[in-house]
Amino acid sequence: MSLEINQIPIKLMRLTVIVLFISVLGEMIAPNIDAQEISQYQYWLELSAADQMYADRTAEIGRTEAFREFLGQRSIVFRPGRGPVDALEEYRSANYTQDELTWESHYIDVALSGDLGLTAGPFVSSNADREDGQFIYGHLVSIWKKNSEEWELMADMAVSIPGFLRLNVEPNFDDTSPVIEETAKPLAGIFEDNNMQSLIDADNLFGLSINFRGGERALLRYGLETARVYLPGMAPSAGPEASSVYGAYLEAQLGTTNPINLIHMGGFLSDSKEMGYTYGIMETNTDAGEPGFRAGYLRLWRFKDNEEWGVAVEVLDPV
Repeated sequence: MSLEINQIPIKLMRLTVIVLFISVLGEMIAPNIDAQEISQYQYWLELSAADQMYADRTAEIGRTEAFREFLGQRSIVFRPGRGPVDALEEYRSANYTQDELTWESHYIDVALSGDLGLTAGPFVSSNADREDGQFIYGHLVSIWKKNSEEWELMADMAVSIPGFLRLNVEPNFDDTSPVIEETAKPLAGIFEDNNMQSLIDADNLFGLSINFRGGERALLRYGLETARVYLPGMAPSAGPEASSVYGAYLEAQLGTTNPINLIHMGGFLSDSKEMGYTYGIMETNTDAGEPGFRAGYLRLWRFKDNEEWGVAVEVLDPV
């Protein structure tokens, strides 16, 4: 009995493509990385393939329909004036449409258990209805979670920048390896006590630290040495310069006397308990009627060698 191609379930097609992708690229594993990194590299390749299929489906059927295919339960997207909202409810509403989006990932990270990961890279957005005919450029940061062997999109934040961005980028596992090296090794049950509450506590502590230390010193204290920041109007920063860029941005936005209030709204912890993400709102308390700082945040965490959670990726965008 023959099967027509349009009768094959979409999920089966995705899985087949992922398996083929990994079988072809698996030989690229460097011989000098250990077994843990080899395992994570395989998951890294899976997520890279899933993200590319997501981008390809967007080009084929449009942004709205592609999101409907890939969004997972309890997924969120950030919207101006509203912050994080239920993504499925947003995208499945009748006659819902969004600007078309094209992107490529330049960075990918994935948990040791292979059930949680992040992709990030430049995007270009276009809308045929725009009178000026201009494109919007920026960086798209996405959180993914594996459900029944299928990667699903759980959180999405786009950070716009002025000017033009090229999409001819490719992710490289060598960029992720230093992050893995900074992460505590799964020895002697070091991750056993990690739970979602410990991640929430770290989230809130980081917000308090910004008030007491300032953004730069807060990220230096609670971030990874390889931390990455994605901020509106700026190119991504990684490594030693990320904390100074983050501090300068918050100082310009907050002034010197306006403390922030961090409102944690959700997140998820990987099965291996060494990676998690949080999201919510950071805002200043101001007098009624006066404008203040209000931004959505999306934060990827890794558990460090000093047995503390550390910020691996920080994304802010005004809401």
